[in-house]
Amino acid sequence: MMLVAIFFALGIYYAEQENIQVFMPLQSGPAAIYSVDTDKKQLALTFDISWGEERTGPILDVLEQKGVKDATFFLSSPWAETHPDIVKRIADMGYEIGSHGHQHKNYSTLSEEQIREQIRKSHQILTDLTKQEPNLIRYPNGDFDKRVLKIADELGYTSIQWDTDSLDWMNPGKDKIINRVVGRAHKGDIILMHASDSSKQLHEALPVIIDKLRDKGYKFVSVSELIAGSEVELNPVD
Repeated sequence: MMLVAIFFALGIYYAEQENIQVFMPLQSGPAAIYSVDTDKKQLALTFDISWGEERTGPILDVLEQKGVKDATFFLSSPWAETHPDIVKRIADMGYEIGSHGHQHKNYSTLSEEQIREQIRKSHQILTDLTKQEPNLIRYPNGDFDKRVLKIADELGYTSIQWDTDSLDWMNPGKDKIINRVVGRAHKGDIILMHASDSSKQLHEALPVIIDKLRDKGYKFVSVSELIAGSEVELNPVD
């Protein structure tokens, strides 16, 4: 059964449809995934990277030390292009790599051709660096509209958002980051974190977050694995 809350002012509706939580424009079309409704105690740790070189290493060190085998990194292609060694380490550790676009602009402000150019350029750069074609995208600033969703879908991408936002980029303190993530995490959750230099405290909070979530019985999976556990299909494009 679908529970639907319609937000006419925003021109969207937000739906919990069987096994998956999605955002869909009022006009039918592709959706952005926020979380998956599942009985399994699993969730996805996701990390956006758009600039800097100081924070990613410590975060990867924590994941390695804690034996977290599955996570998803959304990489800005200009950052990836200038940090190929870090990208290689992420790939060599077996983590899923998605696109965080090219220029860090709000895609809803761009023309359709500019949106295509941004997604295609990022796709080519990430494919060349990783030797794998990304098929997940998280937009800069999490900004999109129905045009962006439709174009990304046409280019073979699934749009990924998040349900739990760590707010780590605000640097509110290690304990506040821990309490926010652990307190909000749930089955099928997609958790937003950052491995950019703006996030100065996550590497300190992350070990505790991992331990506490494991103590609650959670397993960490990639976004793709999380989605694969759902039988719901996104709405086709009109």
